[in-house]
Amino acid sequence: MEGIEMETPAGIKTEAWAPVRMGAQGAVVTNHPLSSMAGIRILAGGGNAVDAAVAIGFALGVAEPQGSGIAADGFMMIHMKEDRSISIANGTGTAPLAATPERFAGGIETSGILSVSVPGICDALLAAHARHGRLPLADCIQPAIELCLEGVPQTYFQYKLAESQHLLHSFPASAAIFAPDGVPLQPGQIRRNPDLAKTYKLIAEHGRDAFYKGPLADAIVAFSEQTGGILTKEDFANYRMGWQEPISTTYRGRSVYEAPPNSSGHVLLQELNLIEHFDMARLGLNSADAIHVMVEAKKLAFADREAFLGDPDFVNVPIEGLLAKDYAAERVRLIDIQRAAEKVMHGDPWEYQAGDPDGARPGAGLRETQSDTTHYCVIDRWGNAVDGLQSLSGHFGSQIVCPSTGMLLNNRMNYWHLDEGHANRLQPGKRVRHTMNPVMVFDGAVEEGGALNLCCGTPGADVQVQVNMQLISSIYDHGLTVAEAIHAPRWTHIQTGMTSQFPHTSVDGMIGESRLGDAVFGDLTGRGHPLKKVGGWAGGASAGAIQVSAFGSYLAASDPRRDGLALVL
Repeated sequence: MEGIEMETPAGIKTEAWAPVRMGAQGAVVTNHPLSSMAGIRILAGGGNAVDAAVAIGFALGVAEPQGSGIAADGFMMIHMKEDRSISIANGTGTAPLAATPERFAGGIETSGILSVSVPGICDALLAAHARHGRLPLADCIQPAIELCLEGVPQTYFQYKLAESQHLLHSFPASAAIFAPDGVPLQPGQIRRNPDLAKTYKLIAEHGRDAFYKGPLADAIVAFSEQTGGILTKEDFANYRMGWQEPISTTYRGRSVYEAPPNSSGHVLLQELNLIEHFDMARLGLNSADAIHVMVEAKKLAFADREAFLGDPDFVNVPIEGLLAKDYAAERVRLIDIQRAAEKVMHGDPWEYQAGDPDGARPGAGLRETQSDTTHYCVIDRWGNAVDGLQSLSGHFGSQIVCPSTGMLLNNRMNYWHLDEGHANRLQPGKRVRHTMNPVMVFDGAVEEGGALNLCCGTPGADVQVQVNMQLISSIYDHGLTVAEAIHAPRWTHIQTGMTSQFPHTSVDGMIGESRLGDAVFGDLTGRGHPLKKVGGWAGGASAGAIQVSAFGSYLAASDPRRDGLALVL
């Protein structure tokens, strides 16, 4: 009707698949409805955000086994409002002590026992609970135990991912769960895991020692020895999660926090430092100009990651230089607004680094993955928040379940490099370079009383920092709701030689969802982007986000590209 502005379906400024969900007492977003329900159950029962995160972390191993499990890795970003604090629980595992470049000279396997690194997320979940939890640990794990025993229906998404996973359906302990009648589970068929329920009960009763020093470590090591693996009791006994301080930058006057190395969180912060030099609002939402700028910024940040990122206990990572605004001002001059860069080299962030104690400047130069992860975020009635990621690495990890435990083991070894001098070169006891990056945005520095505005994240290996950049730009440059930002048409870019999965080979490639429109595709292709059009919702990743409104209410949204669900109180 003339003179009346009609709202778009489920959106305010642009289309959204579903409306943003609003609550006043708490919010949970995960990549599976039943893990979201586990988290909201804990919040409703008086637990805080950390209690809910523990419930979610254990429930995801049952509900979403293609991406998560307690024999996996992960990061938890924890904000405690009253303390004005943010801390990172780094639950990324280490390479076994017997893992050397020489041992894997023939290549790193992507499945089976030799692809398994020491699991870390169980320790991080338990350490976070010990430091910040309100409810008993057993109460937090109970929802996951019930899911193990009562069962979880196989989703269509899980069915499609499982089709090509041969070991998942042929290795006896795995097949007992994922192909119990000799046939892979069909969509809607109930998946039960009573052995995992026993494992969870052991952890609920005996804590981390059950996993790292007791019967669970014994079971994994014995299984490894029987099947030609290299994991030892010493690997488990030596393992400790790490508490870290976050890294941060500012974007449009807001403080953006990320996990430090060995996370790739600095890549997102570098991307934001670069695109901040452009008037993204004027360029337009999902315009060819805006997408081009973001892709070129992504290329520059990834080149630096390839050169410099590794375990900071083993290599010097020039994080101060990488995040310096002056460094971004130098690097942004390499972005040609009319033409895609064909080859991008790393910069010299050491010039912007206050100190270089050893004089060592690692940066070996530059040399489509199948990776899966899961993301969740939660905020409680007190304003505390957790933004977490957990990952088995590839789809269903190693595809092998440790007998009698119900645990799918990770295949994180496939993220190592073997090149001499590479910052991420395999070494015994070293933590691998990770793509997982939890994100929180505040309206000012948290230690100065800045208020939480946004938690967001996504699974998706090397596309994580790309999608997070798109979300933040959509929200803060274009004023979208979290639902509109998550449901917007998406693009992702793969860079030559920079994918995370061994052997790290790839060719430049870019995909865009068809909803971007033919004009945008034509423009970007004309600038030199190797762009491929995919289905309207086939852009990859599966974002989740919670935003705190100016009125203190919680606005939550999940991604229709997978099985996620946003719930509120």
